[in-house]
Amino acid sequence: MGTLYVVPTPVGNLEDITARALRILREADLILAEDTRTSGNLLRHFDIRNAMQSFHKFNEHQVVTNFVERLRGGETVALVSDAGTPGISDPGYLLVREAIRAGVEVITLPGPTAFVPALVSSGLPCDKFCFEGFLPQKKGRMTRLQELRQEARTIVFYESPHRLLRTLEQFVEVFGPERQAAVCREISKVHEESLRGTLSELLAHFRSEEPRGEFVIVLGGCEIPNAPDVQDAQDPQDAPTPRPLSKYQRKQLNKENSV
Repeated sequence: MGTLYVVPTPVGNLEDITARALRILREADLILAEDTRTSGNLLRHFDIRNAMQSFHKFNEHQVVTNFVERLRGGETVALVSDAGTPGISDPGYLLVREAIRAGVEVITLPGPTAFVPALVSSGLPCDKFCFEGFLPQKKGRMTRLQELRQEARTIVFYESPHRLLRTLEQFVEVFGPERQAAVCREISKVHEESLRGTLSELLAHFRSEEPRGEFVIVLGGCEIPNAPDVQDAQDPQDAPTPRPLSKYQRKQLNKENSV
């Protein structure tokens, strides 16, 4: 029985790849790539010459069985996407699921993904968050946004440059112009930038500056009215159990109530 390695690759700066990822790519019998041209550039840069085949959203259902059989036959396969961690808004889930069903060991390496640095750099709460990735382009888009209106956690989205303005306009409409957010682009690349402010401020900025690059939008959660401060909140289980009143205390209480 072989092993499937899920290998993150840099989202921008090639120095972000790990030594372990390079070793796995060199040792693998086969590298499955979302785009062999993009991954080919990465492999040539690090002088890796292993066999490579395409595995992307347009062919994964047709070829997944073949690759699972090769894994069952003892081959070591490394799965990569164009950038970041396979399975996070990229192909990968289907192969991982079918490999597990076939009893193949699946090992995912830690490594680059765009939303984590964007989330931490946003200045918004990152102890609890939900990841939405790319919104539906047409059907179900506004329905999903309406479902997220009362989400109290920070929300993370991916967006392309030609849809960014439309998305920010819809965010203003659904979440309100004063909702805090951050828009991060070109993570780990030369022109990396993080802009923070209200949705209306961010929309105004990108109406005057043409959106360029790949974007991560980090949206502040819905504020719950009259919610206690996190530091002041106490688990009811941690509260001390009140002691029963003594006979003297009950007598005094009765006196006070009768006045």
